[in-house]
Amino acid sequence: MASEMSLLLIASLLRRGRQIDQLSTGLTLLGLAGGLLPMLIGRGNLLMALPCVLLILLGLVQKYWAIRTALDAELFAALAADPAQRGVRIAELDSALLELHLQPATHASRPWDARIRGAWRLLRLQALWLAAQLFLALTMILVVPWFSFAG
Repeated sequence: MASEMSLLLIASLLRRGRQIDQLSTGLTLLGLAGGLLPMLIGRGNLLMALPCVLLILLGLVQKYWAIRTALDAELFAALAADPAQRGVRIAELDSALLELHLQPATHASRPWDARIRGAWRLLRLQALWLAAQLFLALTMILVVPWFSFAG
């Protein structure tokens, strides 16, 4: 069983997903303002709107992983808060996750290292979607000026 400190540490690290989410939200809003707002006022073009829509969609997927990461951070922190009742609380958590169809039956009663690896996977996926967003935004910044030269 994981120690109280390791549970607090993983909860703290998972909370860093909030900063990832904030950066992604900024990029998503940039996509809204840069591509879709001009379309609404009749001054945009479809070629510019498509990458912005993709930027927004990447941001929405990242937001999904951010919600999952934040939930795990709260659950790990709650489990660390009461070491004496941890075994009972884990059983209750697994039962609640199964009841709400948030976890398949095969994942119930997983060992701690698998739970921690799963939580890390969520944070990595969140960061990966942010990286895709950043890549697209930087590509747009580098490519858009060339459109003014081409036409």
